[in-house]
Amino acid sequence: MSEPTTPPEAADSSAKDELKLALKAFRKRLKVTRLDDESRVGYGPMSGGGKSSIVAIQPPNQYPKAVWEQLVAQGKLKYSGSGMYELIES
Repeated sequence: MSEPTTPPEAADSSAKDELKLALKAFRKRLKVTRLDDESRVGYGPMSGGGKSSIVAIQPPNQYPKAVWEQLVAQGKLKYSGSGMYELIES
């Protein structure tokens, strides 16, 4: 017996959905990482404040490397080296 095949349109739409979810997960991870960095002593409003200098993170590991490479190819992320990616703001 042969396995059921998915139409190309469905496979393409599921790939787009996966890229969208991966980018959303990346943004959330970056936001949480920056907030965690800013919550350190020395960044508070009573100490003069300060912004996080984190611009690149390791992407969430629940998505394969091919997904991140595709997002780089689309111009949504930039590879920074050593497995780190940064968000390209548009």
